[in-house]
Amino acid sequence: MDDQNQQAQPEKKEKKSLSLNVVSNKQHKGFGAGTIDLSQVSCIIIDNGEAYIDVGAMHAKSKIERGIKFTPNREDTPNGRQCWIVWVAVDRNEEGAYYAGATACEMWIDTEARRGWKILADHVNKLDYSLKRRIILGELGDVEKAALRKLLVEHNAEWWERSSVDLKQALEV
Repeated sequence: MDDQNQQAQPEKKEKKSLSLNVVSNKQHKGFGAGTIDLSQVSCIIIDNGEAYIDVGAMHAKSKIERGIKFTPNREDTPNGRQCWIVWVAVDRNEEGAYYAGATACEMWIDTEARRGWKILADHVNKLDYSLKRRIILGELGDVEKAALRKLLVEHNAEWWERSSVDLKQALEV
């Protein structure tokens, strides 16, 4: 009798969760369409004139952000050093992949005091601009521009060669 009761009950369907899928390499159709695909964006940190890729920055967990309490008030970090997160989007055309969008976001870090300053809305907007293939690097100084250019060329010289004149001009020192 127990076997019949178990067989008569319909199987429970797994409920689809409404989560924001931010890293993916597949095309979404139907449920979940419209999620943000960040698989073609990289996070570059520029700190003390050195540029390096740090994927943790995507979730505010880069090497320099860990353990730091951030505030939107610049005066709360008087002894901080200026650092940058650069969002770089990679796209592909008939010739191959290239650096398509690049935007820089300023932040100040005081490692000793474990305090920092950044404007989260600016970081989100600049990430969006990078995804939209914009180049916004005007706030970077010459040292930062040179470090970013060096990293992009060393990471993939072919991508750099196929990149837009706008990007190359934005990183001229």
